[in-house]
Amino acid sequence: MKIAIIGGGAVGLLFASFLQEENDVILYTRSEDQSERIRTNGLVRKNGEESVCIPINVQPISKWDTTGIELVILCVKEYMLNDLVKDLNFPANLPLLFVQNGMGHLSLLKKINTRSLFIGSVEHGALKVNNHTVSHTGIGVTKLAIFQTVEGDRWILDELILQSIKNFPVQFEQDYMVMLTKKLVVNAVINPLTAILGVTNGSLLTNNYYQMVFEQLFNEVCLALGIDRHTYYENLVRVCKNTAKNESSMLKDVKNDRRTEIDTILGYVLEEAQRKDIKVPLTLAFYHCIKGKEIKEEGM
Repeated sequence: MKIAIIGGGAVGLLFASFLQEENDVILYTRSEDQSERIRTNGLVRKNGEESVCIPINVQPISKWDTTGIELVILCVKEYMLNDLVKDLNFPANLPLLFVQNGMGHLSLLKKINTRSLFIGSVEHGALKVNNHTVSHTGIGVTKLAIFQTVEGDRWILDELILQSIKNFPVQFEQDYMVMLTKKLVVNAVINPLTAILGVTNGSLLTNNYYQMVFEQLFNEVCLALGIDRHTYYENLVRVCKNTAKNESSMLKDVKNDRRTEIDTILGYVLEEAQRKDIKVPLTLAFYHCIKGKEIKEEGM
């Protein structure tokens, strides 16, 4: 399959490195500099002490071309999607797969005029070491679901699931809302807590004081989303344990002076709480703390 992957961050590099093993992948990066570094050095994927160098076709997004492409995977931050979708003007017959955190991008998907839209939930741990190197810090699962499609495009998901490359398993989920809600709960609890506390994911369970806040924030998120606590708690703890040594993406963003995805994560939870007239003071406090970090890092 000929796949275009947009995004040279940790997730984009990880997807490109694995999917290139079974497909014809072209990776689009934001800058020419990153493209040139990958052309020169290859795309390097590390796993512990092991590393593999993957030759791959790479271009800056300014040279976007859909000729022959059968699937586009968008691996950029949610807040970048609006401009990207507007600028690239995807053909209506080109299937798109979105793998963003949170649920804020669902409103955008409803406005996109294309016949097939797929949604992914990524549970892998990935760290961008430099412009051409990604470290696979935690093996997880990539879950795929259908947002809208025509019958003839379902083969694309079936092919990705059938491939299920070693250390990069893919599985199908029937209900994209349930899938995204599970991921949202994970991100809404782990990301802001680790970003403010400056700790790895596992510390939220091994430190008794942190775990108390972990539980309280989880309860608020469940209340705001109107979901059953027991259904989602087991999944949250499992992900936290499986990524115990990892730093969350939000902690990495804060450390590297980057904008976070707090608006599409806790911002979405707060919108749901407001719509239902539910008070979630801890959620609001952590939202403001992260927004404050963004302003501080911007020097305002």
